[in-house]
Amino acid sequence: MFRAGLSRVVAAAAAASPQLRIFRSTVHDPWFNLATEEWIFNHLEPSSHTLFLWRNDKTVVIGRNQNPWKECHLQKMEDDRVLLARRKSGGGAVFQDLGNTCFTFMSPMESYSKDNNGRILIESLKAFGISAEASGRNDLVISDTKRKFSGSAFKITRDRAFHHGTLLINVDMTGMGKYLNPSKAKLLSKGVTSVQARVVNLTELNPAISHEGLCSRIEGEFCRFYGVDTKLVAREDLQYETLSQIEELKSCYESMKDWNWRFGQTPDFTHHMENRFNWATMDVQIDSENGVISKIAVYSDSLFPLLVDLLRENLRNARYDHHGMRDAFNKIRAQLHALSVPVEERTVDLPVQHISEETTKDPRVLFSRTVLEETSMISAIDRDGMLSQLDEFENWFIASM
Repeated sequence: MFRAGLSRVVAAAAAASPQLRIFRSTVHDPWFNLATEEWIFNHLEPSSHTLFLWRNDKTVVIGRNQNPWKECHLQKMEDDRVLLARRKSGGGAVFQDLGNTCFTFMSPMESYSKDNNGRILIESLKAFGISAEASGRNDLVISDTKRKFSGSAFKITRDRAFHHGTLLINVDMTGMGKYLNPSKAKLLSKGVTSVQARVVNLTELNPAISHEGLCSRIEGEFCRFYGVDTKLVAREDLQYETLSQIEELKSCYESMKDWNWRFGQTPDFTHHMENRFNWATMDVQIDSENGVISKIAVYSDSLFPLLVDLLRENLRNARYDHHGMRDAFNKIRAQLHALSVPVEERTVDLPVQHISEETTKDPRVLFSRTVLEETSMISAIDRDGMLSQLDEFENWFIASM
């Protein structure tokens, strides 16, 4: 359905102006929009100059080689239902919401110029009485105050290139500070560190500016820059319902939203955290590879060494995200309940995915046979003490990620 519609649009555009194509997304799903960008980049003819405009619901987008544990406050994002997306190109972390306009320029490699793209954006803003200029390698700033309103990144292949970025129209600035603040934990990483900069919303300079209005201006300047009448370039509005029928796009979308891409792509890193509780000092060092805990060391003066052993055993090889950690902590709770029954009554026949609040009271839980068979029965008092400490440790640990 969409293939035929897109073919007609492209054919009509090609007959009048074979070098220009304009797309605008009506979808606010960041994984979908990034997938659409990749799909257009990989499937349109490289001889065309293409403009793609869209915006996302609340999202933090990180660069290809960045570490989300360093760049984002993941717990706050989860609490507020802010999505995490990883783009295929480089650059730093950005917070996006519906007050942010995203742009992509795609060009043949031999005629690619991010400076030309910057000029198109700068000229578009003049219609709103805003004077802007390029700054550094990838930014656009207000001419008099030098406050940044746009950052960008790029990707180049043998025959084509794209240059994409953001325009802050009316972004929630409190969200930017809230979700992009890295945690205070000590992180040693091989990834890229975002550079913080003073930013400004364009509505501070002209309250009348909007996503739709700015997109229309950019589309017009894009055509004028290349000397083509805007009436001769048919714009295609992309919709989720139609694009979801294309198998290549669906595959790219699934890849974009997949945990292994968003988290597992993270460069190897070490995370060290330490806290003094009323009951003990807990000093934890984690090595993460592809978003999974490969090594963990736990040092403590706790009076419950069994709890420390269970932490080491269950956190190793777990996914280093909030869901993976909660699963591991729930498994420890189940084990503590199981260890408070006699050894001869313990079994190992319940799959870990079935562990829940109810089954933590059931002694039939998946166990390391070493712990299951070699650990003596613990008293109900010790069990409850360790469960209480585990609750406190879990809250601190997840908040520190």
